[in-house]
Amino acid sequence: MKQAFWSRRLHKWLGLLVGIQALFWMASGVYMAAISIDIIHGDHLSHVERPAVAAKAVALQPSQLASQFPGMTGFRLKHLLEREVYEVKYAGGVGLVDAGSGKQLDPLDQSQALKLAQQAYMGDGSVSGIQLLRQLPKEVATRRAPLWRVDFDDSNGSSLYVSPSTGEVVAQRHSLWRAYDFLWMLHIMDYDKRSNVNNTLLRSVSIAGTLFALSGIWLLWFTVRRRAAK
Repeated sequence: MKQAFWSRRLHKWLGLLVGIQALFWMASGVYMAAISIDIIHGDHLSHVERPAVAAKAVALQPSQLASQFPGMTGFRLKHLLEREVYEVKYAGGVGLVDAGSGKQLDPLDQSQALKLAQQAYMGDGSVSGIQLLRQLPKEVATRRAPLWRVDFDDSNGSSLYVSPSTGEVVAQRHSLWRAYDFLWMLHIMDYDKRSNVNNTLLRSVSIAGTLFALSGIWLLWFTVRRRAAK
């Protein structure tokens, strides 16, 4: 009888510990299954056309880039804001160089970032705000600061993040993504960075949930045995 008593007690307290988190797991799982990951990523919000590079506008050769940027780790040639540019990665970071003159370009200013965001945006809203962020919010915490954030007044509260160093739209964020991010935090129980799926809290509750199920089986075995005895 003592074993039955302790199995009930263990099952009850484990249920209290695990029950709320199990509800979070189920609710967040339903949301993740119901909404396409492509929508969550915001692929429908922006599209960047990449015109062919005009070869005649390129005078600077890759070998010259290497001498201009010691420690260069990579580069690519692209068309940006009506000119051909090299995007260069080097020890100090990343930057843009005019492919014709070889002049290193300044980071994109507000008007340039706004133009790129408007060209990329595919929604039905208008620009409601733009700001240069040097301290990034959690929704783009994995990107490199600074970033231009361009907000739109559509029904989803969409925002495009543009890198002043490269001119690329590096992230699209909207209300469905933000809800997903919050539920993902609850799902993996990482309340800080929202990315660690191997954290101690998640492991502990997962173990507790397993023990809850086992204690239920244990309790069921005692119940069936007692009924059989009667």
